[in-house]
Amino acid sequence: MRLATWNVNSIRARVDRVTDWLEGSDVDVLAMQETKCSDDQFPTMPFVALGYDVVHCGFNQWNGVAIASRVGLDDIQVGFDGQPTWSDNPDAVEARALGATCQGVRVWSLYVPNGRTVDSPHYAYKLEWLAALRDTAHSWLADDPQAQIALVGDWNIAPTDEDVWSPEFYANSTHVTPAERAAFSAIVDAQFADVVRPFTPGPAVYTYWDYTQLRFPKNRGMRIDFILGSPALAQRVTHAEIVREQRKGKTPSDHAPVLVELA
Repeated sequence: MRLATWNVNSIRARVDRVTDWLEGSDVDVLAMQETKCSDDQFPTMPFVALGYDVVHCGFNQWNGVAIASRVGLDDIQVGFDGQPTWSDNPDAVEARALGATCQGVRVWSLYVPNGRTVDSPHYAYKLEWLAALRDTAHSWLADDPQAQIALVGDWNIAPTDEDVWSPEFYANSTHVTPAERAAFSAIVDAQFADVVRPFTPGPAVYTYWDYTQLRFPKNRGMRIDFILGSPALAQRVTHAEIVREQRKGKTPSDHAPVLVELA
């Protein structure tokens, strides 16, 4: 199986790029984030024409997650148990997590909250969201240590200094704070390994480049998109890559796809 994740930064603006890449890359399952549309606006038919089933969770022009699979979409779940809401309204769950089982692999497409600034309520929400994900993911493995689970997506965290082009530039920003990095490490410590890094070691290996100030040509990026695998899944990984070429060309997303191959 070939499994990929991609923050597409508006699927309606980039559906042709995404489906062209799917057609040429032989990807079986693609998790998408930041689709920026409601369910009824998602362009399903181009995926169906290529043989993919699609499930999407989106409520408006913000956030949004999806999974496209040509190897099945079973046991679909919108949001994980315990997922926090943004606001005091218990029904205000954002479109940030979507799970489905694809040929025996439980795939979660995740779009972790940005955090904005360290003094913002969004930052506290981000940490709460990550803590809830860690607890729930840990419970999945407690129930079934052999479960094949992939936690994939845009984590909005650069776990180490080598994951940003300049630690000094980001010194007072989110994505790199000790609390965010500790939250990411807690999920790794819950037995979800970064299965891509062994095949794509740094430094200067990124998945995101801002559109401004020639960040991509200068390779001034961040590594914030990850595939974390449970022990049973991690042992199946035979190859992984960051598809940097997809950040080039006409109307690209500001993120590149991240891909793994499973034996």
